[in-house]
Amino acid sequence: MYPLLKVMQNSLLTCDQWARKHFSSVDLGDCRLSCRLVKVAAALASKPGGTLPAALPRWPDLKAAYRLLDNPSLTFEKAGQPHWLNTLAACSAPGRWLLIEDSTSLNFSSRTHLSGIGRIGDDRGRGINLHTNLAFAVGPLEPGEQPRLSLVGVAGQQLWVRGEELNRGNVPLGRERKQRRFARSRESERWGKTLAGLPAPSPGCQRIYIADRESDIYELFERCEQAACDYVIRACQDRALLEAPGPLMATIGQQPELGRYQLELRARPGTPARTVTIAIRTATVLLRAPWRPGKKSPRQMNVVQAREINPPAGAREINWTLLTNLACANFEEARQVVKLYACRWIIEEYHKALKTGAGIEQSQLQEYTRIKALAAILSLVAARLLGLKLEAGQDPEVLVAAGQVEPEVLQILEATFGPPKGGWTQHNLWISIARMGGYLARNSDGPPGWQTSWRGWQRLSQMVEGVLLVKPRCG
Repeated sequence: MYPLLKVMQNSLLTCDQWARKHFSSVDLGDCRLSCRLVKVAAALASKPGGTLPAALPRWPDLKAAYRLLDNPSLTFEKAGQPHWLNTLAACSAPGRWLLIEDSTSLNFSSRTHLSGIGRIGDDRGRGINLHTNLAFAVGPLEPGEQPRLSLVGVAGQQLWVRGEELNRGNVPLGRERKQRRFARSRESERWGKTLAGLPAPSPGCQRIYIADRESDIYELFERCEQAACDYVIRACQDRALLEAPGPLMATIGQQPELGRYQLELRARPGTPARTVTIAIRTATVLLRAPWRPGKKSPRQMNVVQAREINPPAGAREINWTLLTNLACANFEEARQVVKLYACRWIIEEYHKALKTGAGIEQSQLQEYTRIKALAAILSLVAARLLGLKLEAGQDPEVLVAAGQVEPEVLQILEATFGPPKGGWTQHNLWISIARMGGYLARNSDGPPGWQTSWRGWQRLSQMVEGVLLVKPRCG
């Protein structure tokens, strides 16, 4: 398994250390440009959530950043590739890895003077589309508990602008011939594209791809197989089956119930957190291959249905139909599949970190090329913010290891809050860091979020830098 201590040490790097780690190897054809990229990334990591002028208040530094973003050698793909390759390589080591994929849109509808953007969502807004694959190390799958995740990094991203008209010759989508539709490029081709870059797995390595209903595309099953990657994909289409009297949804609904368990649902905008009772059903089915220009073969896979029992009035019922090649021979195996799919929500936290934490939609840049280059940096800043949140809840009672943080960090925390009873543990370390960012740590308070944890670590890092600067003068 990927060492959790190494992940935590990466999340606690200073902004300068973090920027050098992730951007110093980006080849821009000129070492001065590479150095400037590291400096801009460090400044944005130090002050996420604002604009370039807020992160770089000195005019010479800001002007240099604008020139960097205007340089054609700095592309979204080139800036992210070293990090993506390192993440993919990590996922070939022994251990269990989740590759969670989803899309979001960066909304710039209010920016009427921003050139180069296009349609997003339901075509009522304008902006940029972003597709991300995040890699996580997974702890032991204990019965009755959710999997423990540690962010490894961004495994791959695709950023694109949707044209004013789809490239189908003004033919209505419902009337477009299948041959013509599959001959042109389609946005659905983004699903699973990152998997092609996965190295061959080492012995003892298991990789599991997880995605929502939009990814329910027949070719994706083949891409997972070619990449030696298991999958849990939520079904969107009521697919036709071979050797069964009815379609997919009816067939799984008629299976006997294997058991029930409690699932904690997180709070979402307008929806409070709640505990639901989930009934589990499974089946092994043979999917009939859809029509394609080249003949496709039927595919056998397991199906797991997770359906809520007696949802409260007005609540949205949980009803997941999951397609997987993982074993589902009994209740516990099927429940593990549902628990793995429930981890998919974490990529929504990444999107929140990118928009709210890193502030990509707050940028006042006036050209798409500049926004695209900026997004390459902020996408990794958002990953760092998300990593902080995850690590704050890992191994709470484990003592802080030597070298995990600089000794000055613990000295400042002890001077501020006093030494903790029983020594420094992962729990009281992260609580103290969050308190530096405004977290009150009252008994009635929930766990700190990534924003307060980040603010606390940012403030603490600045204090440590000041101590290190003064130390040589004080002997």
